[in-house]
Amino acid sequence: MTSRALDAALADIDTVFNGFTSPNETGCGRCHLPEETAYLRTPNVRMPADVLEMYLFEVSDHFDDHAAAMRRLLPQAARAMADATLGGIDFGCHGLSRVDWRSWPAEQAAAIDAFLRAWWQDALATAEPPYPIDEIFDVCATIAGSVAPFLDGWPRGPVADRHLIECADEWLYDLLSDNSPFSWWYDDSEKTGVAELRTWLAGPGAARLHALGEYDLAVRSELLALPHDERWAHAYWESASTTN
Repeated sequence: MTSRALDAALADIDTVFNGFTSPNETGCGRCHLPEETAYLRTPNVRMPADVLEMYLFEVSDHFDDHAAAMRRLLPQAARAMADATLGGIDFGCHGLSRVDWRSWPAEQAAAIDAFLRAWWQDALATAEPPYPIDEIFDVCATIAGSVAPFLDGWPRGPVADRHLIECADEWLYDLLSDNSPFSWWYDDSEKTGVAELRTWLAGPGAARLHALGEYDLAVRSELLALPHDERWAHAYWESASTTN
């Protein structure tokens, strides 16, 4: 069961993007069947799940008008993301992260922003989200081009705290080696996003992990504030838990 906020955000997506098409779309003759491309030119018709999934993660140069195609997909795609009827969300770079949706008309950009925030908050409140919590964060951040909306206001409580522990454990694997934890973030905003995540995890995130009794995760998070060589020369590693 989704939250009221997510239900409202999905309803707004339905309203704002109702009837959109990519009217002159010819598609990729090698990858797309004519009947599949026809869906992009036809409003208010549901696509088969596999076609929706293909187009949602398709590279932008396979479309005549990628932005128009994403608008056409949005009502069905947002609901599929929320109710987990996509086969997965980690197949590749999400189409919305490849378009400049923030430059679209204000009501369209606002609807997408509200959906991402509501979907993330709904996942944080769900004990067992349908997709791994770090993958949901990854998709939200890469589409938004920022980690801030999804780190700010991370709620407290048993479920959200457990998701924080899980995400921190996943992120630290890459961040401690100065690598990006994001699988499909390719534009210039990725460096800023990684830096913001590192700063947050080394500060507010680490403080929360300490409060939760997650000593190893908390200390490793704090080490992110140090330069790479100092980080790995820290005395912590001499006494770290054998599980690490």
